[in-house]
Amino acid sequence: MWIETTIAMRFLRQGRGQSLLILFGIAVGVSVIVFVTALISGLQSNIIERTLGTQAHIRVEAPDEVNRIAPAPPGTLQLVLEDRRAQVLRTIVNWPQVGDVLDRLPGITAVSPVASGPAFGRRGEAVESVALVGVDLSRYLRVIPLDRNMVEGRLDLGAGNAVIGRQLARDLGLRTGGKLRIDAGKGREAIVNIAGIFELGVRELDARYVYLDLKQAQSLLALPGGITVIDVTVADLFGADRSAARIRGLTGLKAESWMETNAQLMNALSSQSMSTRMISVFVAMSVALGIASVLAVSVTQRTREIGILRAMGTRRGQMLRVFLVQGAVLGLVGSLIGALAGLGLVGAFNTFGPKLFYIPLPPALIPAAMALATVAGVVAAAVPASRAARLDPVEAIRHA
Repeated sequence: MWIETTIAMRFLRQGRGQSLLILFGIAVGVSVIVFVTALISGLQSNIIERTLGTQAHIRVEAPDEVNRIAPAPPGTLQLVLEDRRAQVLRTIVNWPQVGDVLDRLPGITAVSPVASGPAFGRRGEAVESVALVGVDLSRYLRVIPLDRNMVEGRLDLGAGNAVIGRQLARDLGLRTGGKLRIDAGKGREAIVNIAGIFELGVRELDARYVYLDLKQAQSLLALPGGITVIDVTVADLFGADRSAARIRGLTGLKAESWMETNAQLMNALSSQSMSTRMISVFVAMSVALGIASVLAVSVTQRTREIGILRAMGTRRGQMLRVFLVQGAVLGLVGSLIGALAGLGLVGAFNTFGPKLFYIPLPPALIPAAMALATVAGVVAAAVPASRAARLDPVEAIRHA
């Protein structure tokens, strides 16, 4: 094999100008693959992190209430005009047992009971519609990192304290240490102390959420000892839909994964991934065409030399391998230069870019991009190599 490699390197040195141009083209292509793939990957990770920073991977709720229609007597044609039943605030039956079952399921990392419902927040004459969220704080923080989103005060839900969103605080003119009257209807009222203010980054949530201790929320919502939602976190983020289906089968409850709740987001992420793959494929095709064109010209320019080598005893298989080695060397060296350039682009973006998000570099990205370019080089060299191997020595030597 060293003979073929020696001849291949000699041919590359003789066509130095062409080789440098194709190396530059391969390097640009590979750097584009590395940077764009890392950029899209970082963007997707950032979007998912921001989305799941405000919601659980799976929400488990009581099943919807449905109408029960009495069967018609035998022989009677029954025509039914049915309106969907109004859904009132309802609790999960035997939720402690359900929570124990979920805690033991493989793949589930955190389970948090939540009592939530609507109410009004009042300060003086100002009134805002709010959503009360009663939580067991130690469990809830394993699902939603609320402590990372505090912008004022402290995260304290005990002894009549509450934390509210920044937009709600602005609308009601509240700050830490202020008082908020909560009216949940039917005479259920409470005055809570604002211990802290959070900002989740979602205007709707920042303008409505009021976090309370679980027991106080149960009292205000007339849910003694009851909860309305069980928030669940899973180890496999993109396997949340399978875990939700398993929970539905085991408990008979309504379980909805973040992938179902954010169907449009999932479509956008899938489209981004598809566009990244298409970019990689087309760049690889351009690399392959560039290598093929260079080697085709090389075969034409070195027809006489190929004929001499064949007349000296070089076999067809050896001549075939000479040009395959050229393609592999061009692909490997060009991809190495491109990988280093891609690393530089990623580093420049993270250092001098807008810093909206950080681009991580997947460990397998560089080897995969280099392997793709090298394989493309070998495949592209197949046609010129086959042509060189089929040359007749006598005709090739006569070639001017």
